[in-house]
Amino acid sequence: MLLRKKNPELEIGRNSSLYFAIGLNLMLFFSWQALEYKTYEKREVAIDILTMEAKTEEEIPIVNYNAPPPPPPPVAFSESIQIVDDVVEIEETVIESSETNQNEAISDNKNIVGIGDVKVAVVEEDVEVAFAVIEDVPVFPGCEGLSKSETKDCFQRKIQEHVVKNFHYPETALQLSIQGRVSVMFIVDSKGVTTGIRSRGPDKILEKEAERIIGLLPKMQPGKQRGRPVRVAYAVPIFFKYQER
Repeated sequence: MLLRKKNPELEIGRNSSLYFAIGLNLMLFFSWQALEYKTYEKREVAIDILTMEAKTEEEIPIVNYNAPPPPPPPVAFSESIQIVDDVVEIEETVIESSETNQNEAISDNKNIVGIGDVKVAVVEEDVEVAFAVIEDVPVFPGCEGLSKSETKDCFQRKIQEHVVKNFHYPETALQLSIQGRVSVMFIVDSKGVTTGIRSRGPDKILEKEAERIIGLLPKMQPGKQRGRPVRVAYAVPIFFKYQER
């Protein structure tokens, strides 16, 4: 058997670590390139064919317009000014005053008016006085022949009795649960008639009923201020209240 001697120059294992390092670097390089590799989406571009057609322009017919002839130029008038000497003398007009004075005598005695011929018309003023300051309050029927203070108390008492006697709670207000105080203002005029009734309350239904009650007041003797009949203003409250059962 023939044995061959190893050639030291041909020993492969001597540089194996170097080859391993080179291979490892190559693999790392290729791996890094693979990770850094980028791809882009390819878009499909449609290339159309553009067709150009010649556009025919419409011919506009030429129309001959018969314009009216221009107006004739204005005629220049030549003004001739002739200066004439003023030879006519103008007489001045004297305006006499029509006012009279004390020196002129009154020729017509029919126009003289005496003091006794002058009549003074007395105009009666419709004065309105509040009930609190009136000298003589209106006299309610049944309060005649009393003193001033008693007549005043009797008037207020009769008003209260009248309200209680003619009081009626509106059915609509009961159904809607409407209640409250209604202040009614009215005037007893110079003839003793109740006028000018106004009211203020929580609802129109109650105001209308309160005005109806005051409108039923009888005719009275009018109130007087300094002996003359005057209008007397008065206000009375009316309470609308119901009790729930």
